Amino acid sequence: MKKFRQAFLLAMVAALLVTTVGCGAGSPAGSDGHTHVDAPSLNPDSPVVITIWHYHTGAVLNTFDAMIREFNETVGMQRGIIAEAMSFGGISDLEAAVRASAMQEVGSMELPNIFASFPDTAYTAQQLGLLANLDDYFTAEQQGEYFAQFIDRGRIGDHGELRIFPVAKSAEVMFINQTDWQPFAAAQGFTHADLQTMEGIARVAQAYYNWSGGRAFFGRDAFANLFVIGSKQFGTEIFEVEDGQATININQTAMRRIWDYYYLPFISGYFAAYGRFRSDDVRVGDLLAYVGSTASAVFFPEEVMVDGESHPITASVLPAPIFEGGERVMIQQGAGMVVTLATPEKQYASLIFLRWFTEPDNNLRFSALTGRIPVREVAMDAGLVRDAAVQSDINLLDITYETLNVAINEIRTSQMYATSSFTGGVEARAIINTDLRNKAIADRQEVLSLVEGGTEREDAIAGLASEENFRSWVAHLEMALNQAVSGG
Repeated sequence: MKKFRQAFLLAMVAALLVTTVGCGAGSPAGSDGHTHVDAPSLNPDSPVVITIWHYHTGAVLNTFDAMIREFNETVGMQRGIIAEAMSFGGISDLEAAVRASAMQEVGSMELPNIFASFPDTAYTAQQLGLLANLDDYFTAEQQGEYFAQFIDRGRIGDHGELRIFPVAKSAEVMFINQTDWQPFAAAQGFTHADLQTMEGIARVAQAYYNWSGGRAFFGRDAFANLFVIGSKQFGTEIFEVEDGQATININQTAMRRIWDYYYLPFISGYFAAYGRFRSDDVRVGDLLAYVGSTASAVFFPEEVMVDGESHPITASVLPAPIFEGGERVMIQQGAGMVVTLATPEKQYASLIFLRWFTEPDNNLRFSALTGRIPVREVAMDAGLVRDAAVQSDINLLDITYETLNVAINEIRTSQMYATSSFTGGVEARAIINTDLRNKAIADRQEVLSLVEGGTEREDAIAGLASEENFRSWVAHLEMALNQAVSGG
């Protein structure tokens, strides 16, 4: 890893040249009495090129590319910076490319100057000594301009250094096909208040199944969050992390609640998962509601196709449900940006770009077009997103505004939580994201097969709802997670 050692030495030299600097607008460092790396000279006549890897697609990709062009034509041109971005089309593909580059695998590309990253991938890169310390570039005063929990989420260094910079965030909310909810709710006497808890959703979903002639009501994206937040709501961190090593804590109460109010409704047909995302399932009438990222607001359908006929729908957005008796805990989602070790000029230019991208006006416009949550304290207001959309002639969708309004209110009134980074974190989260979900899908098919073969539906479900099946699943889950975090 010769070139990475060279980059590391360059960064160390820069770190030794610390001084208090006062920089103009758009610059990373400030003049608050802290010490930071001396700002290297950038020359507009000989611009430095910085590369950015991300995973945006569709409308978000178009928005991000437009902002790259805007940066290059304004601040970039003035300061001597050209930003070049590449999308890998999905987070897994991006993470694979980063790992290949970090390990200098045959055929891999050189690491970019900036890449979008969740903490687990960033943690791996940090352990290889590849990431810049952003505390060297952003003063305490400047970091205070950002929502504190977003900044804290980016502290994955061995001594709490800021390594992941927040650029746009997301959280979970509940989306409802309000048009088709209304006749069912009126007929059965339900209101949105019945959807505040997982237990309430299970009761509603059972009633909907019976009322609709066997249709599922509810689904969820990001299945791992159900375990992470479900455990936290009952006072346990499923991954208890110290010095980068995780201990698995299986909270039996949380596991039982997840089993009773997700797995059992799923094998009964009340919950479902068919397409890649639950918004796809709503689009074709297979679901009426789901819990998903705020970022999925822009993908919520405006019409649905049911039994070969389409009709327009409106949406309602509610806070994500919790378990009855659990604490109000909200998942913090969304990748940040990391800066890789390079020449002082490239690192400094990278931080100028990130600072520019998160300036309130720019962040608000990005939020209006993508449903992401702004990261600056002063910009975390759905009304400001709406104002920015009007000023920039952006068509802010009603559902995007409603989603941001609900999510930002929840962020300010709930405990936000995200697991820490640890060795084996990617593998462990993959397990909790697929283990019970895959089991539920397979067992639902078993129920359908048994019923088709003549078994009574209640008997088919009862055979899988046993205490033995529950305990077997929990034991399997715990073993798999322990193997993941121990490198087994």
